[in-house]
Amino acid sequence: MAATTSTLRARVHATLRHSDDSRSGRRWRAFHLLVLGSGLLAVALSSVQSLPDIVDHLLAVVIGLVAAVFLVEYALRLWSAPESPRYGGLSDSRARLSWAFSATGLIGLLAVVPAFAITLSAIKADSDIASIFCILWILKLSVHAPAMTTLARVISNERATLASVLIVFIIVLVAAATATHFFERDVQPELFGDLPSSLWWAVVTLTTTGYGDVVPHTIGGRIVGSVVMVSGILVLALMTGILATGFAEEVRRREYLRVWDQVVKVPMFTELGTVTLSEIVGKLRVRYYPPRFVVVRRDEPGDSMFFISEGEVEVRLPRDPVRLGQGGFFGEMALLDRLPRSATIVTTRPTTLLVLYASDFYEIAAHIPSLVAAVEKEARRRRQENEAGRIVSGRTA
Repeated sequence: MAATTSTLRARVHATLRHSDDSRSGRRWRAFHLLVLGSGLLAVALSSVQSLPDIVDHLLAVVIGLVAAVFLVEYALRLWSAPESPRYGGLSDSRARLSWAFSATGLIGLLAVVPAFAITLSAIKADSDIASIFCILWILKLSVHAPAMTTLARVISNERATLASVLIVFIIVLVAAATATHFFERDVQPELFGDLPSSLWWAVVTLTTTGYGDVVPHTIGGRIVGSVVMVSGILVLALMTGILATGFAEEVRRREYLRVWDQVVKVPMFTELGTVTLSEIVGKLRVRYYPPRFVVVRRDEPGDSMFFISEGEVEVRLPRDPVRLGQGGFFGEMALLDRLPRSATIVTTRPTTLLVLYASDFYEIAAHIPSLVAAVEKEARRRRQENEAGRIVSGRTA
């Protein structure tokens, strides 16, 4: 019984995991987005005062159902939290407590607040205050954005540089507000008569928003305004450059790790050693294909070869088709002979391939002759099989 419960809990956790690419995981994410969108739309429409009573009642039912779905989801996530590898060394209760206080757990808790409020009759689903549900539910969109983790890591990695830019921003902001207050307080006392009012103008100008409701009139104030506008562009451009560079580095790092995870599944690569493997990883590209997808077609130009990391493909030859599984590779004959493709390759199930382009292949050939030798050996074997097949076909004919 305990084993069955653990298996069920693992399946629930896998389905609810946002990175799960199974059919059930994709269906859950689609359903979750549909429910979230329906809830937000219902809350938005419920704020319209001129709707008929029946529509208000229907919207209240939708809001109640959405709140119930989020409550069930929170309970399932809390129950299956011990299955997360992140909490592998913790007891079930400690794992659930850790998840509850994580960012995902807190967002989920906020999303179920409407369910408790409606159940306890603290808020009616069709009341005006129900619009607060939008703020609580919109946070759940963040869990559907994989780049949020990347953004958090980039900000963490670049926090020292970003803090320096922020300090410069504050210095310019306070200096501009003080100088403008000094020049404009006598001319426009109602707008620049105190530092808080001047700070409002400085923030609007430094962020290049420029509402135009507050404008310096004196020569000194306009000079300060010109300097602030140029400084705002420079500061924002500097901050954008820092984040863009951090994003590029983080994407490269994640791509490297993703390719590495796939490369180590190919036996031909694992025999080369860590140093050689690190050189290859930088040249390979990961591609994911659904079932029955045509990867290459016969007679197409051969500009790359493919290694099978996961899944299976069918090589459709003039004679009987051949299937290749994990660890196999194809496309090497067209690459070595620089001839068109000799067969059509179709995936038979979800497949992960590592692509090596011709330019990278010949660059690797100069550094890793053992890999090239293995590829050439397999190419010769397949070439002999093709020739033998053609001879047999000719005799049969």
